Amino acid sequence: MRTHQADDQLIHRRKDAFRSHQSLTPPRVLTSEGEGVAGAYRRDDVPTGALVGLPVSGGIVEGRARVILDLAAADLAPGDILVTTYTDPSWSPLFVAVDGLVTEVGGLMTHGAVFAREYGLPAVVGVQQATTLIRDGQRIRLHGTDGYVEILP
Repeated sequence: MRTHQADDQLIHRRKDAFRSHQSLTPPRVLTSEGEGVAGAYRRDDVPTGALVGLPVSGGIVEGRARVILDLAAADLAPGDILVTTYTDPSWSPLFVAVDGLVTEVGGLMTHGAVFAREYGLPAVVGVQQATTLIRDGQRIRLHGTDGYVEILP
């Protein structure tokens, strides 16, 4: 800032670090001691091949999955089901355009869960690898009451 000149080497190093960090997959839960906690929902009462998560907003909806990893690239149509890693308040405008929500991270009181209940949208959170197992444009059935997602043929 003091020189009013861009440090091209610093910019290059930071861009490299950013790309490196984007390739990392953090654990779903970190304790205050820095320990990563792994786990999965194990359920025997779901259809074969269903993706299991935590039910946070009841209802069943079927529609086109829209896998959105970057809010700026969101292109949604009425009836779509938003599939993403997580949501925060900046994602709020998207909730009026979708019929359901699937996230990889979340709990009963996370942003996406609260908004889904407020908007009456079926939602399942904590679905491991949802953004890689569900392809953008696939038809899915979201069971918000029972906490699982079916990928339809």
